[in-house]
Amino acid sequence: MNRPRIAVLWTRPERVLDDYGRVMRLAGYRAVLDPSVPTLIKLNLSWTKYFPACSSQPWQVEGAIRTMLEDGYDRGRLLPVENKTVVTDPWKGAANNRWLPVLERYGLTFTALQEVPWTVHRFQSPLLRLNEIFPEGIEIPALFPGKNMLHLPTVKTHGHATTTGSIKNSFGGLLKEVRHYAHKYMHEVLVDLMSMQHELHPGIFTVMDGTVCGDGAGPRTMVPVIGNVILAGADSVAIDAVAARIMGFDPLAIPYLKMCHDRGLGVADPRGINLVGDDVSGLNLRFEVKRSFVIWGDQMLRKGPLRFLEKIALHSPLVIWAPVASNIYHDLLWYPLIGRARIARFRKTDWGRLFDERYGGPSGQARQVREATGVTAPHA
Repeated sequence: MNRPRIAVLWTRPERVLDDYGRVMRLAGYRAVLDPSVPTLIKLNLSWTKYFPACSSQPWQVEGAIRTMLEDGYDRGRLLPVENKTVVTDPWKGAANNRWLPVLERYGLTFTALQEVPWTVHRFQSPLLRLNEIFPEGIEIPALFPGKNMLHLPTVKTHGHATTTGSIKNSFGGLLKEVRHYAHKYMHEVLVDLMSMQHELHPGIFTVMDGTVCGDGAGPRTMVPVIGNVILAGADSVAIDAVAARIMGFDPLAIPYLKMCHDRGLGVADPRGINLVGDDVSGLNLRFEVKRSFVIWGDQMLRKGPLRFLEKIALHSPLVIWAPVASNIYHDLLWYPLIGRARIARFRKTDWGRLFDERYGGPSGQARQVREATGVTAPHA
């Protein structure tokens, strides 16, 4: 297997948009994403609310789109998308995370995937779990096959998967709202999703934001940590492995990365990855994976001592209690009691000031400002 090229750069708020162009070009994105083929831009929404490092950052979205338009890509062939879950609303999330004004400024239209047709797709690759989880057939968005895929994840931990990045971002695009059924076999499902993407997309590329990273009980209830790095590459396994190393994990000790590596779906061994750009070998954030109350409860029901209740609690009409409990915990308890204080500390950082001044802040009231880049801020 060829050594995949992953580009990593140190960055700062005053130059981050230009740096996104640099990191994408260093990683050779134009050779991967054929401009004549429409490109899906898969945004990453882990929470309807804004929380640092939780979802695609607005400067990440802007940097990637601005780069592609500068390089001659047709805006009519760039298709930003995100999907609904039982606990997230993509339209509200796109507004709260300040994606919508960015897309409006650059003339792109956001698509919520629950509003488009889905179709059963018969995959040729042998799958580990998804055919078993969805025996009636795996439904995917009908617009996905034959299009390029650009993933925009962030560097963060995950209570089910240890880390989450490019591969996990496909979880929110290729599976319908009931994808929580796959939590029990998360690592095997992520391997399946990597196989499925290789069948569906002629080109796959990832632009990952590590300006602010998420430690602890990801993907929501995290501690934001300033990382000041951005990454790009065409091998989803490799970029997730590099991000895992940055967070302080051994990529080959993470089951989904090891399984993808062993099956030839990408390279997870750092020795087989060609790192270009800046030297980040000394960066070790020493993150620790924790489980939120919601993920802990989910695992108790699916794999723990309460698994005898799994069918009635999670696979029957009574399952409605789960999203209600999640929203109560996350939105009504954790966010106001803990999350807001962490956001307040974040807003005192340079990245927090960028979010407030350029993108309007959590209030959603955007202001027009001119950064050192000379680009007028997007506004609602």
